[in-house]
Amino acid sequence: MPVTLKDFYADWCGPCKTQDPIVEELAEEYPDVDFEKVNVDESQAVANEYQVRSLPTLIVENDDGIVERFVGVTQRDDLESALSQAGA
Repeated sequence: MPVTLKDFYADWCGPCKTQDPIVEELAEEYPDVDFEKVNVDESQAVANEYQVRSLPTLIVENDDGIVERFVGVTQRDDLESALSQAGA
């Protein structure tokens, strides 16, 4: 079952810059997970579809839908747990 982690961010968002290295490390360690960075300034329709209201927002999903949503800077352990729960 494909697993995706969507990282909603903006270039001007300070906490998003704090989140970046954590997501980049996970992307290297989970090659079977599709990591998608979504710039909310460039992809407002996608941000609206996922009801993103604060940044950063990270959404882990699989074929069954959204497994977990994180708002604000999220620790690596929490993201790994959600990826595991999603089937990664």
